Amino acid sequence: MKKILNKVLRKKKTEESQSTRITTNTVAEHRERILAGGRRFKYPVQYARHKLVFNTIIISIAAILIFGLIGWQQLYVAQNTSNFMYRVTTVIPVSVASVDGQAVRYSNYLRMYRSAAHYLENKEQVDLESEDGRRQTDYIKRQSMDEVVADAYAVKLADEMDISVSQEEIDSVLLEQRQTEEGEISAQTHDAVILDYYGWSTQEYRDTIKNKLLRQKVAYEVDEKASELVESIRGRIDSGTNLEKLSGADRYEGEPVSFGGSGWVPRSNQDSGLAKAAIALEKKGAVSESFKPSNGDGYYFIKLVDINDTQVKYEYIKVELTEFDSSLESAHKEYHIDVPKEEVNEERG
Repeated sequence: MKKILNKVLRKKKTEESQSTRITTNTVAEHRERILAGGRRFKYPVQYARHKLVFNTIIISIAAILIFGLIGWQQLYVAQNTSNFMYRVTTVIPVSVASVDGQAVRYSNYLRMYRSAAHYLENKEQVDLESEDGRRQTDYIKRQSMDEVVADAYAVKLADEMDISVSQEEIDSVLLEQRQTEEGEISAQTHDAVILDYYGWSTQEYRDTIKNKLLRQKVAYEVDEKASELVESIRGRIDSGTNLEKLSGADRYEGEPVSFGGSGWVPRSNQDSGLAKAAIALEKKGAVSESFKPSNGDGYYFIKLVDINDTQVKYEYIKVELTEFDSSLESAHKEYHIDVPKEEVNEERG
């Protein structure tokens, strides 16, 4: 038995010796053996890399879904109005409502609401967590929603009518706001006041003015009835006309036409440009052409009553704009968050 084992071991040793010897006939075999050994180290890493990429994609999708779910809960259930959620909505264009299919951006709603809340808390010293504070926040939520819905509706109509607001028009409004009785204040001072009172940055305030100007332009453009009334009044007015009597004539009964007077006011009175328009008439009793004030609330005919070095007195006929509000009232609205029901009764989506 021992001899047999020794014979088998000698044979195996001989075969191993021959297999490790590289000859012309075995070089290809040895090369393949070496490459196969290397593949054992290469392919497992390659397979692990594919698995790593796959796992990363899965984790990323899961994280996005979780983040989206948390964001949805914070915005539409908890109605989180924090600065963080406001910044999120400025980047991600989620909507808070819609009007006739036009999305109302959540960021616009939060900008308006946070500004009103900032004023109440910092200037009126209202505790927003108190009973009175919650009542007032309900009001400003409703007011902010109404404002941004109207702005969105104006954007929809402006797109249809090719109406836009230029940067120069915004600059003009800002320049007018910087005029005071003591002279013009600097842009830096004006921006600091806006930040202090309303919590808005310069860009946020410019965006707010842009929305306001666009809404005014649309309101003037769509109100054919107001334009017709202006033409009617223009045909019956001249220097010395009694504006109060004219505005109260039977032909304007039930129409959005009203009369008013300023009394003595400073020449630099902040009244949307009415005092300035009266001063430009120079002659007492003179009546202006139809005039659009900077607040965009209608058409005015201005009559200069009296003037001196520091003050001016004027009367006016006002033709109100009603068509935009009427059209907005009948527009279909859907709200994606709960809003106080006292003044908002439309269907929530």
